[in-house]
Amino acid sequence: MRKQIVAGNWKMNTTVSIGAKLINDIIALKNEVPTEVELIVNPPFTHIIPVAEAAKQTTIKVGAQNCSNHTKGAYTGEVSAEMLASIGVSHVILGHSERREYFMEDSKMLLEKVKLTLANQLTPIFCCGERLDEREGNQHFNVVKSQIEEVLFALSASDVKRAVIAYEPVWAIGTGKTASSEQAQEMHLFIRKTLADKFGNDIAQSISILYGGSCKPSNAVELFNQPDVDGGLIGGASLVAEDFIAIAKSFPKSK
Repeated sequence: MRKQIVAGNWKMNTTVSIGAKLINDIIALKNEVPTEVELIVNPPFTHIIPVAEAAKQTTIKVGAQNCSNHTKGAYTGEVSAEMLASIGVSHVILGHSERREYFMEDSKMLLEKVKLTLANQLTPIFCCGERLDEREGNQHFNVVKSQIEEVLFALSASDVKRAVIAYEPVWAIGTGKTASSEQAQEMHLFIRKTLADKFGNDIAQSISILYGGSCKPSNAVELFNQPDVDGGLIGGASLVAEDFIAIAKSFPKSK
């Protein structure tokens, strides 16, 4: 059975003290979440150690929002996968649309990052998704397929099985727009079939695929009811403990 995952991407929000309060608020509400649902919080780099310390006695995982594509060296301002592993990080978000667009991260760089996370026993949350013009031009399937082929297809079957994928329709991030549950399911199924064609159906069926476009308490139930939507990569709603927990409680009992 695939993992049901709700991962919070705090982005460049909160101070260390506000982040400490947020993780403690999440911990206080965690018992409301079914035990089979995995919670991951991804704070800014400055918060990771105190957040990880607070979450240490819980099942909440702590991830990072990025890592370097280099192992070490004269790369001022960068943080390596090895450094993250040494402070208790379990997951790293890679290929987020904001990193692709604002920081010009391409597939070559992302493949290097994915390989380094895996080498350091971290789980990559690999993001893929199309812009509005690409969807309107009916290129959304081609765009997402290329993003997957250029990075994940370069991995071994055993390594790709360790990854989590997040589909983020770029046009629905921070815009208030959301892909319909049917649109989300259509793309998630396409991603799974793309993986199956390369790695086989057993591996494709084992990989969790999260929805990452303005998921919130009001639409999480409908999204999570879709057979190939295994959870969410949550932006703004992850900054409010009650909303984050409400989303994590949105999976159907029979799934």
